[in-house]
Amino acid sequence: MKAAVIAAPKADWEIQEIPAPRPGLGEVLVRVGACGVCHNDVWTAQGVFPFPSFSPAVTGHEAAGEVVELGAGVTSRQVGDRVGTTWVQETCGRCDYCRRNLPLSGQSGMHCPQSVMTGLNVQGGHAEYVAVKAASTVLLPDGLDYATAAPVLCAGYTSWSALRAARPQPHERVAVLGIGGLGHMALQFSRACGFPTVAVTRSSAKHDLARDLGAETVVSDGAGLREAGGADVILVTGLSYEAATDALQGLRPGGRIVLATIDPAGSFTVGPSTLFWSHRQQVIGATHNGLRYLTEALDLVASGAVTPLYEVFDKADVSEAVARTAAGDVRFRSVVVY
Repeated sequence: MKAAVIAAPKADWEIQEIPAPRPGLGEVLVRVGACGVCHNDVWTAQGVFPFPSFSPAVTGHEAAGEVVELGAGVTSRQVGDRVGTTWVQETCGRCDYCRRNLPLSGQSGMHCPQSVMTGLNVQGGHAEYVAVKAASTVLLPDGLDYATAAPVLCAGYTSWSALRAARPQPHERVAVLGIGGLGHMALQFSRACGFPTVAVTRSSAKHDLARDLGAETVVSDGAGLREAGGADVILVTGLSYEAATDALQGLRPGGRIVLATIDPAGSFTVGPSTLFWSHRQQVIGATHNGLRYLTEALDLVASGAVTPLYEVFDKADVSEAVARTAAGDVRFRSVVVY
């Protein structure tokens, strides 16, 4: 099969012919229709995160496609099922974390030392075929094509999980910090739920689009958010924790700021002059918070309430897709068709 192989950290992604995987116990083989390029894929390839521990290195955890073969013991999926894959496939079930019997989530992957993580310690979805644990897949809604589903499998999953983690109440106001791969969907999720929504972005070129996507108000920073009346919930969907710290200026008393992304270089800080304690504010971490949230996000997209914005690349152009993602020069997700 053809796959996007990364020969070494910081090397270009190249389409190469490698052996196709076979599904093992509890796995399904998926013929990949499309796979999104997550910024974490880029950081992994660049060596910012640990480089994949298998060879040849094929990353990617936003793969959508058709089940073409079942491994032993699989009863929950059938050949012909249209599915999406996820980042964390399985945990050991026996460590101290796993003994808590929490839902399979991004948290599971970070706390179980033997977790199976797509594109990190097992082959990822930037290939014509990928073998994954059946229990970690989700059935795609009828009519939702693979290219549209792909960005939801990580970016949409993360942004919806962040909104759900904040538990906004009907009267509360939601702000989305960073209008990119996650943020452009977070704006739409908030609008679909009926919350007054503010976009926070320093890019003036995104102001009109942010309004089209559901923002009633658009501001440039935390001071602007405060002057516009503040927000009860701030969803941090951009890559700068410095900007997240700045956004605290606009968090209302009793408000929640949700860190839904990774800044590998910066730190989120509650400074000495911030009366965080007296305002009874909260900082919440959110990642892929359980497969039911992914199903909810996919259903919202299938209903037309939320529309991922993405650019499609042929597999032969995967290196261009990665380069443009790394440069922030894509609106708002690169999706590679295989």
